[in-house]
Amino acid sequence: MEEYHREFSKKVNIAPKVLKMLWLKEEKLDDVREALRFQKLEKFVRLSGNVYPDLVKAFLTNMWSDEEAIYSQVKGIDICINDEVWLAIAGLRNARIPIGKNNTIGLEMFNKAKFFKSCLRNPNNESRSYSMGGLAVTPRIMAFIVIWLLTPRGFNHVVLTEEDLMMMYCLMGKIQVNLISVIKEHLIKIRKKVEYRIPYVVLISQFIEYFEIDTKEEVVEQAKAQNEISAVTLNKIGVDKSK
Repeated sequence: MEEYHREFSKKVNIAPKVLKMLWLKEEKLDDVREALRFQKLEKFVRLSGNVYPDLVKAFLTNMWSDEEAIYSQVKGIDICINDEVWLAIAGLRNARIPIGKNNTIGLEMFNKAKFFKSCLRNPNNESRSYSMGGLAVTPRIMAFIVIWLLTPRGFNHVVLTEEDLMMMYCLMGKIQVNLISVIKEHLIKIRKKVEYRIPYVVLISQFIEYFEIDTKEEVVEQAKAQNEISAVTLNKIGVDKSK
């Protein structure tokens, strides 16, 4: 309880986003759709459902991991998120390249500055920051997916980090990514500072339901319609498909 109050009581959740593959097809965003299909992310990006904020915090308070799985305990029930659970809940397989700032195996050709420049609407423009503002349509949508769905964060949604660009590079270049490893690393990061917001709240809530933990007396939050990525989202992030 002491650790719960110290590390998680003041944390807030990142609003979960939902992306439907059919919508990408309707919008003729075929490059984005094919990239997600290649990575086997169709099920993960459309995850939706109830969120149990208190149980999510309990899960994270008791969480630890090794190379085999993520472990936790909620309401006295032991939880082991192994390969079988990942596949059942999110359609993810524990294989492929673990992408990280200190892990660039398979990414020897990646160059942060060159890749970012190749993503710009006008590659000849000088850019002093790695901002989403000047990106072409496909890279801009990919950046949005990375920041809000794959490695969601509760701050600075405009400037791209090196990790963001590495993930975009893999998505657009069809380099297989071990998203399970990425999620593990991302969850560990949020324990470092009180101001970090909690990602993957729908995913963790589905883990809780998978292990049949009693949720009857718990606070429950419903997914909101505005969390679905849509044409309105494109307008908000300044995407003009005519360009």
